[in-house]
Amino acid sequence: MKMTKMHTRNLFLGLILVGTAGFANAQTTKTDTTTNTATTAATVQTTGNSTIEGLKKQIEANPKDTESLAKLAGAYQESADWTNAVETWKKISVLLPDWAPSYYSQAYAYQSAKDDANAKLAYEKYIATVKPEEIEQNKKNLAYAYFYLAFSEQTTDPAKAKQHIAKSVEYDPTNQDAVKLNKTLNS
Repeated sequence: MKMTKMHTRNLFLGLILVGTAGFANAQTTKTDTTTNTATTAATVQTTGNSTIEGLKKQIEANPKDTESLAKLAGAYQESADWTNAVETWKKISVLLPDWAPSYYSQAYAYQSAKDDANAKLAYEKYIATVKPEEIEQNKKNLAYAYFYLAFSEQTTDPAKAKQHIAKSVEYDPTNQDAVKLNKTLNS
């Protein structure tokens, strides 16, 4: 039962991230007139706010509803409200302390908010929380987390950065940024 729940949560997070990508695509699609663009932006903002408000009401009724909390965190991310996204992902981490994706999402939100120190801590927590049996399904995210750590530590702790970039390339040898940083750090 717990494994099914975990897969459901991972699937749900994936759907949130796919929805976020679709939202980003919608925001970059060109329209014919500036009036149409302004109307579309206003509609997206209103829809986003109503979604957030509806989710807040659901969570108010059941503060431990992790599914609604994850949807709310995703809605905050879609609206680039990084502070509320981080706070919501933190609530999920308290309720599900062994659910690694919440730490990855926190790191992403911190990084987007340009809070590198907390992003680094959240990526470290994500790496530490991924269970051995979950590594395969988390390879891309692990690769990025290790890349971020290597990049952030390349001047302050080159030895540690080399270890992190080696793990990053191990998990995703196709990431050209990681391959370049690996080459730079080891030359």
